[in-house]
Amino acid sequence: MAYILDTPPLHIQKNLEALSTDLDLQLPAKKVDKNLLIASWNIRAFGNLTRKWESEPTDSPKRDLHALRCIAEIIKRFDVIAVQEVKANIRALRDTLKYLGSNWSLILTDVTKGSAGNGERMAYIFDTRRVQLSGLACELVVPKEWSKNIGKDALDEQFVRTPYAVSFKCGYQTFILVTLHIKYGKKTEERIKELKGIAKWLADWASDINAYHQNLITLGDFNINERGDLLDKTFLSEGLYVPPELQNEAVTRSIFNTTKYYDQIAWFNNSKNVPNLSLNFINGGHFDFLPSALSNRNISKRSLSYLLSDHYPLWAEFEL
Repeated sequence: MAYILDTPPLHIQKNLEALSTDLDLQLPAKKVDKNLLIASWNIRAFGNLTRKWESEPTDSPKRDLHALRCIAEIIKRFDVIAVQEVKANIRALRDTLKYLGSNWSLILTDVTKGSAGNGERMAYIFDTRRVQLSGLACELVVPKEWSKNIGKDALDEQFVRTPYAVSFKCGYQTFILVTLHIKYGKKTEERIKELKGIAKWLADWASDINAYHQNLITLGDFNINERGDLLDKTFLSEGLYVPPELQNEAVTRSIFNTTKYYDQIAWFNNSKNVPNLSLNFINGGHFDFLPSALSNRNISKRSLSYLLSDHYPLWAEFEL
């Protein structure tokens, strides 16, 4: 059995070096006291791990140490990253933290019970040299009194995966991140109720949070199919704002379909259409790991999706 802190075989070392070079080219560098890098990543079924450098066709799960080192190399380029699809078994997550080292920490929810929740947790992984917890951690619940505003019988069963809010501080800046993973369904109406619920909740909360000069940013997998569709409009109905840099068609969410608009990073604007943030947004995008991560293994995109993910990480850079 191999371990995450072992020295990988030479051919894997070379692949990880190629990934590092690609990360340098695609992502902004961390600058002490200058910038803040926030990301969101739905890591497909991020749970168990086969502790081999390269898994075999008969192994389950398919995710191996090579894949996990690639995931960790990507994560460490950000200051804080919201991760969706963390499973009940957190072996892969624990090994990721071991590799990242003592300067990294995490905070996560328990498993969402029920078949619709898919046995998932929400998690934040963060670099404690750059970001610290500032006190708040909560799961969001929509009050029944709001049902008339977001649809008949809306959310009587609450969210299938409860949105998770955590506050952080970076220097003198305090910010609250809310991550979520909206229910996926083949029928649009199956997701509209959740999107209306979260948009209403965030708008109401933001009116209080912003009054205290705290930044509120929502990020995660909204399962919005395409730009400008009904789900997108529902998500934006309460004033949530997605910057143009993250609406650009070059910013891709899915490794299989460039039109998908699943993942989002958004915040609210005030009445003058100015962001309700004391952080200045600089730029954003996605990280395309296809050219380098596991590129030496000659595997299909489908196989790659089980080793890494079927989603790209989405990121935003802010000036401090």
